[in-house]
Formats: sequence, structure tokens, C-alpha cells
Amino acid sequence: MAQRKSRRESPAAHGGTTTAARHTSGETLANGAQPSEALERSKPAGPRFAPGLYLCATPIGNLRDITLRALDLLAAADVIACEDTRTTARLLREYAITASTTPYHEHNAARARPALLRRLAAGQVVALVSDAGTPLVSDPGFKLVRAVIAAGHTVSVLPGASAVLAALGVAGLPTDRFLMTGFLPPRAAARIRELDELAAVPASLVIFESARRLPKTLAAMAARLGPREACVARELTKVFEEARRGTLDALAAHYAAEGPPRGEVVIVVGPPSADGTAGMSDDEIDAALRDALRGHRLKGAVDAVAGASGRARREVYQRALALTRSDADGDAP
Repeated sequence: MAQRKSRRESPAAHGGTTTAARHTSGETLANGAQPSEALERSKPAGPRFAPGLYLCATPIGNLRDITLRALDLLAAADVIACEDTRTTARLLREYAITASTTPYHEHNAARARPALLRRLAAGQVVALVSDAGTPLVSDPGFKLVRAVIAAGHTVSVLPGASAVLAALGVAGLPTDRFLMTGFLPPRAAARIRELDELAAVPASLVIFESARRLPKTLAAMAARLGPREACVARELTKVFEEARRGTLDALAAHYAAEGPPRGEVVIVVGPPSADGTAGMSDDEIDAALRDALRGHRLKGAVDAVAGASGRARREVYQRALALTRSDADGDAP
């Protein structure tokens, strides 16, 4: 998931009992059929999938968030390429699917791609899944898709669960334009540089983060992006799903006091202002810099104004340098 996908796709995510257990307990549909019987009747007759690579979305937490078409594909595939075969095995067991699986992840991708291409050349149906959510979103797979296209094979997608869209849906922030950035760099200096680049983007930002790093990341966001509206979406689609909304500084203060939460986290940050533009004019930026420079050194003044304005720090720094040079020239005899 673009979010690093949940590795806890357990039956507990949707109430603690497996589908099989519910079937044997006598659950029936309105027409009296068992769910498994209805699922079987829903499958189209005859050949369903032509040879090719199929990008198949899987649940991000709740195992019920799988499409009927995805179940058809996984059952019909000659092989399922998985980020983690153990994680995918739990999903397959839930729906009594016995298809063959093979690992495909960032550490073995260069070795695994040729074998998958040979399968496609032999006319097989190959499914690609991530641990959770839609393949290729913060997951390996881009190079495989490129290689498959170059070899002249078909690439198709079976859409479904996505942590990006789920988080945008619950955040209550503008959705007409958004940028999914994946995970920020773990090192502080690199994280700050990336946030400075993102500061002027006129769109909502969707950022994945580990729960452990959440307090520090929110503090860095508040310092570099300013008091924007934001939402921390946690454990999406699971029993303890939570969406905590507020300004970045308020969210940073909350998690600094409470400590890191548990589970999978997606952060959604609103654009620099409601209309997607920076909230302060150039003249206001210059006036704020002059005020800040009276009580701070250059770095502190730039940090304060960049945070308050939502402008990129690099831009504010250049304006501050120009102001200091202009003021120095004005004081010269």
C-alpha cells in the first residue's frame, strides 16, 4: 500500500471468526444458500482470464474487502506472485483457494522477473498481489510491469482496496487534487529536505509512516508545513479504526504526549490553504521575515516564517537572504 501494507490480515480484523467458521455455524443468505454456494454461482462460466499479468488488489485489513472478480482470478491463476507468501497464504486459506504462489519482493525482484516472464511467454495467467492493498503503490512491481509490456504481454488491473483512497475518504480534506508521497525518509535531514519540497505543492498530501516514528514526523511536519489541517488515519478497515483530525501542531502535541499509537498509519495533510495556494502574499512574507529577523538568527527566522506561511523553506530562505542584503546595502554609506 503505498502505505506499507498491513501484515496483519487476520480474521480478527473483521470480528475474530473466519469465513469458514461462519459458514459451518449455519449462516445463510436471504435466498437460503450458503455463502460459498452463492460465490460459486457468481463465477462466470467458461474461460475467464486470458493469459497475461493481472494486478490484483487485496484487503488492507478486513478480509471481507475482496472483490468477487479478484477471488475468481486468484483461483484461476497459474501462479500468484506475492510480496510475502505467508501473508497471502492467510487470505487464500480464508477463501479455500489452492493456487500456487511464488515470492516477488524488492530483494528478489531481479531474479524473479525472468521466471515470471517465461510463464507469460508460455501462455499462463500470472497474478501479482501485495501484502495488502493495490500492487505497485509503495510496493515492488513497477519494473515487472515495464518488462511485461516490453515483452508484448497483456497487463490488466483488478481494482479494490487502497489505503490511499481510504485515508482520503475519512480525512475530511480536499480530494480534488492529492499527492501520494509514500514513506518520508527515515533520517531527519533527508525528511526535512523532502518536507521543504512538498511545502508548496497545491494539493492534499498522503503520507505513510510507521507508528513508531509518528510523533517525530508530525513535529517535523508542523515545523516545515505550518499549522495546516491534517488527519492521522489508523488501522483502516479494522476493528480499532481511528481518524484523528486537527492542525499539524495540535496532532504533533497529542502524539508527543500520548506516545506512538499501534497499528498502520496514514497521514493526510491539507494543501497550503483551502484553495490550494500559499496563505501569505510575498509582501506579508517579507514583513514577517523582517519581524522575525529582529529577534532570531537567519535560520530561526526562516524556520518560523516557513512554518507559519506554508511556503517552501528554500523559497523563504532566498527571500530572507535578499532582504538581509537589501538592508545591508541600505545601511552602507
